Amino acid sequence: MNALPSPQFRVFTGEQVDAAVRAGMSDILVVVEAAYRAHHAGSTVIPQSQFLRFPDERSNRIIALPAHIRDGDGEGVTGIKWISSFPGNVERGMPRASAVLILNDALTGYPMACMEASIISAARTAASAISALRRLFANRTSIRAGGVRVALIGAGVISRHVAECLPLGAMPIERVIVHDLRPDSARALATRVETELGYPAHGEPSLERAVRQADVIVFATTAAAPYVDDVAWFSHCPLVLHLSLRDLAPEIVLASCNVVDDIDHCLRAQTSLHLAEMATGHRRFVTTSLPHLLCGGEPPKHDRPVVFSPFGLGILDVAVGHWVYERLAARQAPVPRFFLDMQRA
Repeated sequence: MNALPSPQFRVFTGEQVDAAVRAGMSDILVVVEAAYRAHHAGSTVIPQSQFLRFPDERSNRIIALPAHIRDGDGEGVTGIKWISSFPGNVERGMPRASAVLILNDALTGYPMACMEASIISAARTAASAISALRRLFANRTSIRAGGVRVALIGAGVISRHVAECLPLGAMPIERVIVHDLRPDSARALATRVETELGYPAHGEPSLERAVRQADVIVFATTAAAPYVDDVAWFSHCPLVLHLSLRDLAPEIVLASCNVVDDIDHCLRAQTSLHLAEMATGHRRFVTTSLPHLLCGGEPPKHDRPVVFSPFGLGILDVAVGHWVYERLAARQAPVPRFFLDMQRA
């Protein structure tokens, strides 16, 4: 047997990852949709995410998301994201989430890269949202004359990435409405949307008004339990991109058409969908999945609110991380002698 080249290990900083992501967001949308199609075809391995919680700080958690995508040669992409959520960071003036991604060599299993992954996580989440927007909003029979009104509920990193990806949604935007518990944060994001993207935008202090005004509502908050429980707020049948998973009361879930990325992953860990399942004893309120739609499935009608709730599959992180690796590896020297003892005997 021929000897393999010695394993190499590279480290990529947030600055490097951010530059690659900003230059290639349209490519990342393609990568994310390809990962979803692979999942629909049964070419993925996604164990249940593992939640590390702390007895004295129940709002804090760190999640491990291992994943593998097989390719036609039986190799594919393998890795794990380790992402923390510490809501108290917001009060410290820091983003809530931080993350790293480890990629493994398909042949040997050796780790081959570590990269800052909060940007990857935000980018793949935004791409997932835009993919759902394109599939679930395209069949609406009417759009207001001035264009689509988008409400961003939560003015953090995820909402910023979704806003930056709105041009990929290929639809006219009349206005972006931003609501946050911190009005200054809402106004800051609205100003950024106007300045950098050219969409009219404003901060909206009232959550109810933000929801009722919008055709597309993006929930990207740190909520640990549902706080939106009035079904009447959604009587205009908007598309709801429920990225934070725990904002909507079961009553709203049950009154809506529900689309997931993976039903088994979404209906756990006290998500709004999980609470609806516990309340009813069934899962019949889930209509379809985004991977199914991307493979030709029929999108739901808009005679009710349509809610897209993506758990955030680890295959998206490893797929986007591998895309980043392929663009940066040739320009990044490996860490010297990271693997020290390479003699088996």
